[in-house]
Amino acid sequence: MPAHAEPEIADRRLAGLVEAARVVQPRTVALRRRIHRHPELGLQLPMTRSALLDELSDLPLQLHRGESCSSVVGVLEGERPGPTVLLRGDMDALPLTEQTGLSYASKIEGSMHACGHDLHVAMLASSARLLAGRRELLAGRVLLMFQPGEESEHGARHMISEGVLDADGPAGTPSAAYALHISATMPSGTVQTRPGALMAAADVLRVTVHGRGGHASAPHDAMDPVPAAAAMVGALQTMLTRRVSALEPAVLTIAHIRAGTTSNVIPESAYLEGTLRTLSERTRAQLHEQLRQVCQYTAAAYGCTAQVQIEAGYPITVNDPASAARMDGLAETVLGPRRTSPLQSPILGSEDFAYVLNRVPGALAFLGGCPPHLSPDTAEPNHSNRVVFDEAAMVDGVAMYAALALDALR
Repeated sequence: MPAHAEPEIADRRLAGLVEAARVVQPRTVALRRRIHRHPELGLQLPMTRSALLDELSDLPLQLHRGESCSSVVGVLEGERPGPTVLLRGDMDALPLTEQTGLSYASKIEGSMHACGHDLHVAMLASSARLLAGRRELLAGRVLLMFQPGEESEHGARHMISEGVLDADGPAGTPSAAYALHISATMPSGTVQTRPGALMAAADVLRVTVHGRGGHASAPHDAMDPVPAAAAMVGALQTMLTRRVSALEPAVLTIAHIRAGTTSNVIPESAYLEGTLRTLSERTRAQLHEQLRQVCQYTAAAYGCTAQVQIEAGYPITVNDPASAARMDGLAETVLGPRRTSPLQSPILGSEDFAYVLNRVPGALAFLGGCPPHLSPDTAEPNHSNRVVFDEAAMVDGVAMYAALALDALR
């Protein structure tokens, strides 16, 4: 069987989904490119929401607009009563200036869809079109969660606070929740997921080292915060390797250091900023305490003080084992066995779909989107301003979203 041929499917509910996704592919591509040309950042995405609502306007959906952000919730009622399944697509872009040379490249300087959220929106919208034509097969309802602010703005948390998961919300409490995330460094059309921890918690560490300024020629008359800050970077890395088991994934990166204004002045303060990634709540809590201790004690050793702030970011993304197995099985059934493979280890990136999975059993899977003329080993990754995705993979994403809903609402 060719790699991208549709397999024989005995279950009539799932048969023909890939071919149906191919039929609507021109619409999927058109919506994706419309959004890609006009990327928007954060929680307020008026042009993106307008494009989405235009695409959904002819479908039998109950549409709800968010108040605190540019979210959209669509509800598709099946022909028989039953549970609710949630499908999520995130919508926001990244603060990058695009350098892909694509004919539909971003028209907005400093803003680009470099993580594939434009593809996510288009795939979910087209899956709604497939499902609307199969309402007789749905016993329950599909809740389409179009979410802004995934890139560090806690958009899922905003939507949850507005009731997207509540019993009295737009569709009632979901019994299952699923999301796909495209990856430019996976073979196009392949699907990977795993049970349990899939992606890391991401916290931000900010440290201000306070000393006493003075003339650079007389450091003994000052209290220089710069060597204290430099020592702190090394001490933090040593702490990570000596206080956390080598078998427990944890990453601390100090990515931003700032101090002083010129060559002959010892500054009053120095500033450090970095990110902490962990895959267990126990290790996360342990490191929060130890980070504070190392920073404060290191500063004290240099006669300085340290003001330490740890900003809790997204929680750990944890896939429900049964839901992850269901996603994997459906990918094999709908796309074919050569298109699936288990993800061997978690990824230390973070994802705010974790907020949903903390409340509802479900799973997130990665969908390959490496263009066929590139190698996954050398392709530009997500978050690069040169990243390019294979639009053909959207056919598989549309079919997968639809299959997840049809399977959950038998």
